[in-house]
Amino acid sequence: MAEPSSFDVVVLGGGSGGYAAAFRAAELGRNVALVEKDKVGGTCLHYGCIPTKALLHAAEVADLARHSEQFGVKSTFEGVDVTAVNAYKDGIVSRLHKGLQGLVKANKVTLIEGAGRLAGPNAVDVDGTRYAAEHVILATGSRARSLPGVEIDGHKVISSYEALTLDRIPASVVVLGGGVIGVEFASVWRSFGSEVTIVEALPRLLPVEEEASSKAVQRAFRKRGIDVKTGARFSGVEHTDAGVSVTLESGEKIDAELLLVAVGRGPVTEDLGYAESGVELDSGGFVVTDERLRTSVSGTYAVGDIVAGLQLAHRGFAHGIFVAEDIAGLAPVPVQDAGIPRVTYSDPEVASVGLTEAQATERLGAEKVQTLEYNLAGNGKSQILGTQGFVKLVREKGGAVLGVHMVGARVGELISEAQLICAWEALPDEVAQLIHAHPTQSEALGEAHLALAGKPLHVHG
Repeated sequence: MAEPSSFDVVVLGGGSGGYAAAFRAAELGRNVALVEKDKVGGTCLHYGCIPTKALLHAAEVADLARHSEQFGVKSTFEGVDVTAVNAYKDGIVSRLHKGLQGLVKANKVTLIEGAGRLAGPNAVDVDGTRYAAEHVILATGSRARSLPGVEIDGHKVISSYEALTLDRIPASVVVLGGGVIGVEFASVWRSFGSEVTIVEALPRLLPVEEEASSKAVQRAFRKRGIDVKTGARFSGVEHTDAGVSVTLESGEKIDAELLLVAVGRGPVTEDLGYAESGVELDSGGFVVTDERLRTSVSGTYAVGDIVAGLQLAHRGFAHGIFVAEDIAGLAPVPVQDAGIPRVTYSDPEVASVGLTEAQATERLGAEKVQTLEYNLAGNGKSQILGTQGFVKLVREKGGAVLGVHMVGARVGELISEAQLICAWEALPDEVAQLIHAHPTQSEALGEAHLALAGKPLHVHG
């Protein structure tokens, strides 16, 4: 083992949480090393958020071209050039990666390329070299899960990783899992022309979202020709000459070219020295932390997907910044999952923050919960875009707004205002006083609060 090099902070993992922690710690004057075995940016930039959303945008463009006549524009849709789509997607990832590499240098963060392991309190080993640190931040992210007996071969049975690098449009796909990843890929492939079947064991798609949002997406998907099978349990899969044959517990068989396994993501915490160093893990392999993201090992923190809860890049960013500031003694406010916005970028989009109606009812009792649903049919910009959907508000009767849930094209762009409303425990009367530009989709949020305040404008109260 080589002689140790010493840093104030060593971050193990260069994904969203890791590089956010490294950059903020460096800004605060710490000597920081960032250990990454692949590419800075991690899953989100290279194999998740960014490339997936690029495909979703290409899918939106395909649908606009296909249905342009509804806007009075005549065009000929000649299909999707997968090679060109992949070049567009990869170009975005490459430009963002180069920008991130520049920020590593600009922030004077030492990038250590290699496979790192925790080597006890205050030490990380990377390919035979030991690095000592006053503080270690674990940020090793997540990987795609599978199911017992299902082997992801990368050809006929694939994960989201292989789905992002396909060189063709599959004729037919079975998507196993109706969460965010499954719903987004189903939306892309249907827009590209594939026959798509979603198999979800739970009673509805996007089961963590507001029930009304799930139902709206299911209706929209069925209208688009996506076969949605909820309450359907997977039994097995066999390879065939044409692809795969998927069997459900009901005995139903579904033949397709591909099976996408999208049953969630698990933490990357095995064989990294965590348990051997005394870091407590829960039964799912997630790192156990307190509210300040401190692990059971003194001086060692954990951020992002390896901490049980929402697996979102922006949660990782928030975790990383929080830990860096905590180490610096700035006493930042802990990150609360309840206040983190969520967006599913399918067609239609789903965006939400705060409590669902069911969660609010469980917490307060049904008699203390009030809801309002504003239909986007009353919103001028939504009509211009040709989208349908709603804004649903959940509030405590006589009190603050507890949750905002939206369905429709581009509603993800409205979620920041919704987050402020929930985080600041705003009253409907207070939000109703804000003036939203006309015509914008943001007016839908304003009008929903106007209606909840008892003075509806473009909807009968």
